[in-house]
Amino acid sequence: MEDYKSIFDIQAEVGLTKQIGGLKATEELVELCHIDRGKYVLDVGCGVGLTACYLAKRYSCRVVGVDIREKMIDWSNERARKEGVEDRVEFRVADAQDLPFEDDLFDVVICESVVALVQDKQRMVNDLARVTKPGGYVGLNESTWIKTPVPTEWVELLASDLSDKGQTLTSDGWVGLLEGAGLRDIVVRIHETNARSESVNFLKRYGLRDLLRICSRSLSLYFRSPAYRSIAKEAAGVPKNLLEYMGYGICVGRK
Repeated sequence: MEDYKSIFDIQAEVGLTKQIGGLKATEELVELCHIDRGKYVLDVGCGVGLTACYLAKRYSCRVVGVDIREKMIDWSNERARKEGVEDRVEFRVADAQDLPFEDDLFDVVICESVVALVQDKQRMVNDLARVTKPGGYVGLNESTWIKTPVPTEWVELLASDLSDKGQTLTSDGWVGLLEGAGLRDIVVRIHETNARSESVNFLKRYGLRDLLRICSRSLSLYFRSPAYRSIAKEAAGVPKNLLEYMGYGICVGRK
């Protein structure tokens, strides 16, 4: 019997990752990080490889993607083969809080919907900056509180669902992390969102065929795994009007 402990284990099993803001947010991150041909990019928390393969295909840059779950790396390698970018992307298992790379290696380091999931955010952002070349960029796309005060019970509920008891921050919180890592020329753009736009972004990012495959795998897992059903039930407890308080922030700093 499979041992699923969190929603992230489930996502790895069915081949799903989701960052708030979808492709629109990724493209804004690309713009602010000045990603183009010839750049060497690290995608931290790459999930199933959507962003890494998109960057390699659209901008002809070299990309390394890392994720802590081996199953995610399997999905990423499969996607790279399908997209025909195996010569430009590399995927490996690694901990986002302890990156296995030398200092000053990458032109750009990006991270989408990952820093919010960890408790020691400053440690992680410091390591993102460490592996970035002087003059290079660190870019985050993270869920952000756009309306405060946030109900305490919501904060506690979301933290209980996230790995390592992570939490969403305000825009000032994200800026503070970049400044704490010694980054400069910081740019922050905060965006509101809603359930409809997130659904549309999700469909655009995956495409109908892949989305149907994910739904099929999810349905199969639902019927055969009690652990899946339990986790799905907990996930359904997210407040209905959460997106009135939560949007996403594109936060970029230069080393």
